[in-house]
Amino acid sequence: MAEHESSSDSGVKPLLRNIIALSLPAIASNLVTPLLGMTDVAIAGHMGGAVFLAAIAVGGNMFNLLYWLFGFLRMGSSGLTAQAYGAADTVRQAKVLYQAIAVALTIGMAFIVMRTPLCGMLLYMMEVEHSAGAMATEYFMTLVWGAPAVLGSFVMAGWFLGMQNSKVTMWISILTVTVNIAVSLTLALAMDMGIYGLAIGTLSAQWIGFIASVIVCRIKYRPAFPGIMTIVAGQDLLKFFRINTDIFLRTLCLVGVTLWFTRTGATQGNEVLAANSLLLQLFTLFSFFMDGFAFSAEAICGKLSGAGRSRALTQAYRLLIITSATVALIFTAGYATLGTALLEILCDDYSTLATANEYAAWAFCIPLAGFMAFVCDGIFIGLTATRSMLISMMCATAVYFTIYLLAWPTMHNHGLWLAFLCYLAVRGLLLALLLAKGSRGEVA
Repeated sequence: MAEHESSSDSGVKPLLRNIIALSLPAIASNLVTPLLGMTDVAIAGHMGGAVFLAAIAVGGNMFNLLYWLFGFLRMGSSGLTAQAYGAADTVRQAKVLYQAIAVALTIGMAFIVMRTPLCGMLLYMMEVEHSAGAMATEYFMTLVWGAPAVLGSFVMAGWFLGMQNSKVTMWISILTVTVNIAVSLTLALAMDMGIYGLAIGTLSAQWIGFIASVIVCRIKYRPAFPGIMTIVAGQDLLKFFRINTDIFLRTLCLVGVTLWFTRTGATQGNEVLAANSLLLQLFTLFSFFMDGFAFSAEAICGKLSGAGRSRALTQAYRLLIITSATVALIFTAGYATLGTALLEILCDDYSTLATANEYAAWAFCIPLAGFMAFVCDGIFIGLTATRSMLISMMCATAVYFTIYLLAWPTMHNHGLWLAFLCYLAVRGLLLALLLAKGSRGEVA
């Protein structure tokens, strides 16, 4: 297997083709996925009152916060699966899948069991008005029944990526969005079921997407069930939890930085908050593309690591970084020339645009400051060197808050953006240094 791969996919051109083949479907999936939440927002906007939009925004944020923390289910699955794929170890491929699914379904069921206190806690954190809060509660209490499907879909997406197949996730994302639009429109508007109809539409889409993933997996790969005792015992499960704990703690740091950025913008008034939110859309757009390359890095580096092909692995590092840097330069040039026009497409409020333009230069620098963090995250996930990712994130978070404290008194919102860009740059720089030194953490 290793010899065949060495002859068939060594060299720059085959590697580049592999990167593009994995990245493009992942990028398409990233662009399609937000439509799931946007569908509910768009339909709520035609229900006849701002309270409906407020309720959907609050309910969506409640789930975003919960599910964001459990993104490790995708990342942990992809690296371990890619290594098993590279080693041609079908038993380990199946074991990773069933272990991750068991964890995902367990957490999802815990969400359902704890739905009442969870809903109360999240609403308390958001300080929502009573009318919107009542609707958001109805939305949450209905949609929480999709938690096992959502978390299970995280696992399936990571597993498919580890199996070097990002097209499946793209098509399932398209299916999920299509079902959500069709069912939500029918129930919420045509049948006048309101917020409950929206929740049922999204819930249906979540379960259909997960079931479709399971069916495709079963038909295409037929992973053999290794047995309950094999799933719950052994070093593989300990490694799975160690990797996912590192990613979970890293995500907590990321959430902390994001929440502080939003909170600090809010303390400066609605105009600055709106301007920062508008400018962050440029970061989100860039991240959709860079995540695609990060996903390909997970799959390719994990495969090469599992196959023990160190020379090809080093070549993959370099090509992934060069490709990502090229994309970052294109985005930077595009933002510098067309960024203002893009902001005007996203917003037509003059005062918000005027405030955003005051800080736009910072947002235009995001691609160059952040590309290394994205691609190195993908490389280290593929290597399952998650401890290095956690250390770099903790250091970058410390830098973020230090620069914020030093710069805020004199620079205010400019200081906030300076801290954010330094945070992105430090994350990428530290991971790049670890990569250059050959520090791969605890790689399988």
